[in-house]
Amino acid sequence: MAQVAIVMGSNSDLPVVQGAIDQLKSFGVDFEAHVISAHRTPQRAEEFAKSAKENGVKVIIAAAGKAAHLGGVIAAYTTLPVIALPIKSSFMDGLDSLLSMVQMPTGIPVATVAINGAANAGILAAKMLATSDPALLERLKAYSEKLKNQVVAKADKLDEIGYEAYLKQM
Repeated sequence: MAQVAIVMGSNSDLPVVQGAIDQLKSFGVDFEAHVISAHRTPQRAEEFAKSAKENGVKVIIAAAGKAAHLGGVIAAYTTLPVIALPIKSSFMDGLDSLLSMVQMPTGIPVATVAINGAANAGILAAKMLATSDPALLERLKAYSEKLKNQVVAKADKLDEIGYEAYLKQM
């Protein structure tokens, strides 16, 4: 049973959404993915959102570009947490999508990650689930430790060889 549902406004969003899928897979989180348009299939969006919880979903990631109303529409029909993922489009480099997502009215909140920030959407979904899943929490801690170790290794290398030599290696 999928704990995270990923919905996207168009199948053209899938290359960006893949970052969330990869993160969820790396943490062992079950997910499902759907194409649902807030504007072209509003009834499908409503049906999905209203039935998500009874279908075992605990967190929803909603990816959309341009008008980007999908996250808000989904959030209007469910009490589940919704993470909005703005997709960079040909208009305003995705700023229009980002602003549509973060300007939700009171009572219909959606968490929002950066434009094309799919990896963070997946990580945030995992963190939400980890509040009641100790094993997942441990995997997230290991992931954070790995990130820390990567930064420390780079800092140590910079200290060891100096700024100019480090730049040449980049």
